[in-house]
Amino acid sequence: MRYPVILDTGPLVAFLNSRDTHHEWTRQQWAVIKPPLLTCESVLAEACYLIRNAHDGAGRVFELMSRGVLRIDFNLATELDQVKGLIKRYSNIPMSLADACLVRMVEKHARATVLTLDSDFKLYRTHDRRMIPVIMP
Repeated sequence: MRYPVILDTGPLVAFLNSRDTHHEWTRQQWAVIKPPLLTCESVLAEACYLIRNAHDGAGRVFELMSRGVLRIDFNLATELDQVKGLIKRYSNIPMSLADACLVRMVEKHARATVLTLDSDFKLYRTHDRRMIPVIMP
């Protein structure tokens, strides 16, 4: 059985930016992960902003979506109370909207793993106090 991989902003930006410190590591990870990588609109918004100066940065994100490599698998409107609760629980870190959405996605997808560069995912826990499985350098 194939388990879902949930994509954070860092690896998406690193994959698209050949000058990024983690570009090669991210390319290696993407080579062995079977698409689609699941994500949320908050991650896509962050990524498009961070690569706004790259040649066709946002267009390359949209192309990955069009090809089925990335799939939006989250509806903030239906998960609002849970996301607000996560942001409140981790206000000392503080937790971003994108991170809260990804943690909620892990709670909804059994055995999901987060592809991330963000060490905060080692601190986050699901509602039942499970560690978040991560793929990170």
